Amino acid sequence: MKFILLVHHDESAFANMSEDVQRGLLTESVRLCHQLDEKGEYVHASPVLPAATATLVRVRDGRPLVTDGPFIETREQMAGYFLIEAKDRDEAVAIAGRVPGARIGTVEVREVRDVTGLP
Repeated sequence: MKFILLVHHDESAFANMSEDVQRGLLTESVRLCHQLDEKGEYVHASPVLPAATATLVRVRDGRPLVTDGPFIETREQMAGYFLIEAKDRDEAVAIAGRVPGARIGTVEVREVRDVTGLP
């Protein structure tokens, strides 16, 4: 089963951390990816740029409405993701607990649906 682990944290709090702390969290995340890869659980992972760089696209009445970020009224923003293989939700939750971002924010665990016909 595939799961996406969406990592959310407070961007301003993260920006106020020292570069050493930020670099340490990234190093831990890379190490976790290698550990997951060794067990066949790693699919992909990546941080994302800050919410201010995002673009939101909605289509209403056949017309696209494009809004530049930030557009979410929340303290935590999506900071990155891990796409993993896990035998079940419990295993995915256990892996989410190992994500360094869980210590400074939240990791949302969602099962990825298989859709027939995708490339």
